[in-house]
Parts: sequence; C-alpha cells; structure tokens
Amino acid sequence: MIDLHYWPTPNGHKITLFLEEAGLEYRIIPVDIRAGDQFKPEFLAIAPNNRMPAIVDHAPQDGGEPVSVFESGAILVYLADKTGRFLPQDLRGRKTVLEWLFWQMGGLGPMAGQNHHFNMYAPEKIPYAIERYVKETTRLYNVLNGRLEGRAYVAGDDYTIADMAIYPWIVPHKNQGQNLDDFPHLKAWFERVKARPATARAYARAEAFENKPMTDEARRILFGQTAPAMPGR
Repeated sequence: MIDLHYWPTPNGHKITLFLEEAGLEYRIIPVDIRAGDQFKPEFLAIAPNNRMPAIVDHAPQDGGEPVSVFESGAILVYLADKTGRFLPQDLRGRKTVLEWLFWQMGGLGPMAGQNHHFNMYAPEKIPYAIERYVKETTRLYNVLNGRLEGRAYVAGDDYTIADMAIYPWIVPHKNQGQNLDDFPHLKAWFERVKARPATARAYARAEAFENKPMTDEARRILFGQTAPAMPGR
C-alpha cells in the first residue's frame, strides 16, 4: 500500500497518473494547500519542503520500514524503479527520460507556475512579469513541440515518467496564454496522453476535492505571507 499525500494540482496529478497506469494499490491523504495542511508537523515529517505531493511506501523493495519520498520527480523515479515500468533500464533510454523529466522539473513547471501566478493570482497585474513568463512558456512549448515531431511520446515510442511529468502542466494551457493549435506535434501528443484510460482515472480522482474559490486568506497561505518559519533540518 502507498499513501499519497495529494492535492489536485499539476504536481499532484503526476503521481496519480503513475499509480493508475501501474495499477498500484494506494490511498489518498488530502493535503489542502489552501488551508495550510502543508505546514502540519505530520506532513513536514515526510516532506520538509512543505510542498506536496509526497508518498509513504509501506512495502518497499528492501522489505524494511516504510519509505517516504518527497518531490514529484523523485517520486516518479522511485515508483518507476519499484515497479520496473515507465523508465528504461538501458543507459541511453534512461538518460533520455531523465533529461526530459528534469526539463519539466527545472523549466516547464517553474515557468508555467510563475505564469499562473502573475496571470491569475497576483494581487496586482504586473505587465512585465506577465509578458516575461508567457513568452518563456511559449518558448518551452516550442521546445517540446520540436521534440515531439516524429515521436509518439517524449522519449520515443514508449510512454514514460517524462510524459507523466509534463502532461499535467500542459492541461491548463489556456490559463498560460497558449493555443495548442500553434504546436501541432505537442497537440497530437497531448490528445494521445489524454486518451489513455489511466489518465481519465487519475483525473477522476481529483473530482472528489472541492475546488473552492480563492480567498485572500488562501492566497496568503499559498504564496508565503503566512507561512511559519521552518525549523532547520
């Protein structure tokens, strides 16, 4: 059994995508990031960066005590190694998947996240910031579009954790000021991933969580104004 500490955000969706594809038994433990659940001591014990998702694997491969993992990219690699799926074992194949996984973690996710913030959540509209992050998101979409020319999936013919990491950050493309018609290879890939039964199941899990309107208090919690000081670790 795997405990998934989760909220329906792009990073949360990454892990339900994997778990549904692999058919692993799991239970969701909600971490309501708008209410400040990410700062609770029991969550910080497994995710010291106070960000979800995080998992606890109660049946690790070594047969020892439960293993906790935080950071969505690390979780995907851990689960791929655990199951032997969605991450090639050969040197070159594994290298390629990890390149694109880290491309998402270090590029698409942070840049699209800032895009969302300044477009949708910032208390004041800052034209320079909006333009900067929309343009950088467009650049990254173009990189991905070029990569997907002639390929079914990001790493080649097979669906991998790189696709699982990237897809949830493309789902809100309209909020990022992007039109998928401008990126035909990306759009074809997007529809291919969307059509997978496990993708539908993963996103259906999100429907159980009420998407409440953003309040001023939730905004302060999410964007750090009320975050408690974190102890040194």
